[in-house]
Amino acid sequence: MKRIILACAAGMSTSMLVTRMEKEALARNLDFNIYAIPEQNLREELQNYSADIAVVLLGPQVRFKLDENRKLTDSYHIPISVIDSVAYGTLNGPKVIDQALALIH
Repeated sequence: MKRIILACAAGMSTSMLVTRMEKEALARNLDFNIYAIPEQNLREELQNYSADIAVVLLGPQVRFKLDENRKLTDSYHIPISVIDSVAYGTLNGPKVIDQALALIH
């Protein structure tokens, strides 16, 4: 099963967003393991699971780490982007799923 990783500052909002994304993925019959990790753990996550990671989405609160993390994800040929801040703030799971799918395809 492919993974969608949300890398953030480990706040509660991200875990609530994951729940809404999982619900939307289920409704669309998408088979993804969606979960959040602290941004500082991304390197280790990539080393351990790079073959299964479809996309990495950074929480808006760590957007300043995009360039640094892009160097990591590019070496594994994994797309990365910052979650749309409005979608994040409103916990819009469907919109974030759309953003992830657009990066994958």
